[in-house]
Amino acid sequence: MKKTIIALASLALVCACSKQGADKDAKVIEKTDIEVQNGQFTPEVMWALGKMGETAVSPNGNQLAYTLTYYNMEENKGNAELYIMPTAGGEATRLTVTAQSEFNPVWKDDNTLMFCRGNEIRSIDVNSHKETLLATVESGLEGFKISPDGKKVVYVTDIAVKRANDVEPLFEGLDKTTGRINEDLMYRHWDQWVDEYPQIFIADLSSSIDIKNAKPIVDSTFECPMRPWGGVEQFNFSPDGTQIAYTCRKKSGKDYALSTNSDIYLYNIANGTTINISEGIMGYDQNPVFSHDGSKIAWESMERDGYESDKLRLMVYDIKSKALIDYTDNFDYGVSGISWTDDDSEMLAVVMYRGMNEIFAFKTADKSIRQISHGYHDINGFQLCGDKIYATQVSISYPATVYTYNLNDNMKEGTKLTTFNDDILSNVRMGKVEEHWIKTHDGQEMLTWLIYPYNYDSTKVYPALLFCEGGPQSMVSQFWSTRWNFQVMSGAGYFVIAPNRRGVPGFGTAWCEEISGDYGGLCMKDYMTATDYFANNCKQIDKERIGACGASFGGYSIYWLAGHNESHRFKAFLAHNGMFNFEQQSLETEEFWFTNWDLGGPYWAKTPQTIKSYSNSPHLFVDKWNTPICVVHSEFDFRIVASQGMAAYNAAKLRGLDARYLYFPDETHWVLRPQNSLLWHRNFIDWFDKYLK
Repeated sequence: MKKTIIALASLALVCACSKQGADKDAKVIEKTDIEVQNGQFTPEVMWALGKMGETAVSPNGNQLAYTLTYYNMEENKGNAELYIMPTAGGEATRLTVTAQSEFNPVWKDDNTLMFCRGNEIRSIDVNSHKETLLATVESGLEGFKISPDGKKVVYVTDIAVKRANDVEPLFEGLDKTTGRINEDLMYRHWDQWVDEYPQIFIADLSSSIDIKNAKPIVDSTFECPMRPWGGVEQFNFSPDGTQIAYTCRKKSGKDYALSTNSDIYLYNIANGTTINISEGIMGYDQNPVFSHDGSKIAWESMERDGYESDKLRLMVYDIKSKALIDYTDNFDYGVSGISWTDDDSEMLAVVMYRGMNEIFAFKTADKSIRQISHGYHDINGFQLCGDKIYATQVSISYPATVYTYNLNDNMKEGTKLTTFNDDILSNVRMGKVEEHWIKTHDGQEMLTWLIYPYNYDSTKVYPALLFCEGGPQSMVSQFWSTRWNFQVMSGAGYFVIAPNRRGVPGFGTAWCEEISGDYGGLCMKDYMTATDYFANNCKQIDKERIGACGASFGGYSIYWLAGHNESHRFKAFLAHNGMFNFEQQSLETEEFWFTNWDLGGPYWAKTPQTIKSYSNSPHLFVDKWNTPICVVHSEFDFRIVASQGMAAYNAAKLRGLDARYLYFPDETHWVLRPQNSLLWHRNFIDWFDKYLK
């Protein structure tokens, strides 16, 4: 569930802006002119790159539409524009020039592109660039899809959550009060107060969209799509346009906070009836996709309730027979982003596979599996058009770019299509990235990435940073991020050691599940093993100048390592939004299924599992802290609240350690605003330079 968190978090900024009216004084943000100094990749260079968003291939397969965002540090924001280019390659054409961001491009036909801007759904003729306003949704827009015949639209907007009848009279005449009264759980989620639920509505489309007579598809007491990550991928029209399959967790309050049990529902447009087609599957079921002949529906399915990182199985439901088949029952890796081939003979999906995100094909007739893409990259998503695949691809060394593949490819590297960042990246000397499989303390094989310092000289020695992954069940893949960017660390003159320790997916179910209930066990030994391996076997790493950093579970890892650093293996730490006090964290968070699964339950349960789990809380080892530490935390992180970081920093100062606290009052579990991000990176480099250089 977490592998696309960064991309979706970035998209959340665009969607948040969609509820606001146009700012008359806003400026159109253009590409930043930046000079790369001596080939060094710096945070400033990183933020000068264009960030590719959503992509869409025209029905005839001839044109690729995409959104591209550039950022302005002075304005402290970015703005996305629409572009199209030939799928055969060539120059891109900019379709929009506005101060508002465009998002959710959808082809109506080969010459007409529909999209969102603010709270409007618009269309544009890609030849004349003439725009038409199709609808205004006053409550805001998060996205939409159109039916196969082009006659209907399903769109996502927000519906206000009403106060309970028993507390509403208390607010009478108090229009300026900021007080909140809550009488149930899940009153806030990840990064926002639950004042609204997303809802999907269906409306007729002709020369405009009939918003006035739009109808909700889901009971307004339930969110659809699911927060915080769900978008338009969570619902789809049937090929004949008569039905809609959608994802929903029909729970609220305490029930919602304790369960991950969502289901796939089939809605009949003509009579408004709904049936649950995944009933009895107790984990997450999400992202349904119809076969082209309309006889089957495939979706991503987790087996166990409360385990948000369970394997995502490829489930297929036969609408006529009601038979359900798991196409991954003999495949130890999870799938996402399912797509059917035109003849329905195969289903394609992205698979987290041994340190990379790759495209695999699953044959419907015999459940055989083949790998289409292969290389040092992550494929974040793709669109299948005939026998061509258009994949949004990243690596540790380049940001999101479209690559093309053929349907019959066998472990191919792909062909690069988009080039909008080439002028900047061609002047950068990226640090070399190596794949190492090293022995853990118990004899297992562990993939660890080693990123070399920029401008590496084999006759010199360099400091190194151990990167501790979050999640906790998130693979250390070939990801590209504007927060944890390995090439920025390389550009600052560091080796980066990035292990796929116990508890990450992509290496089989057993490897992933060894972390639950054992936060201070094998995963921490894996970090120490990886650090010692490179300190002892890479003579260009100065073992007296090694630091460690991480966020979320990685932040917890830093706090835990700080209490187990008797040998002074690490000379400096940086923890971002990490768990410090498990007892407090277990009651401050919002998704209580996470605590119940990964820690075994609340701390008062006093079972052998909870006793073991809570005994690994970092705050219990503060008396052993002996190393400088920088703590970073944000106020709107409702997953791991800011008091966790404040307590860790205060403890370090009371212990007499050199410590620094970077606090963001307006950020969430991530740091997304451009100037905040730049401060984050400057602080990161300054902190480690102070102790490791």
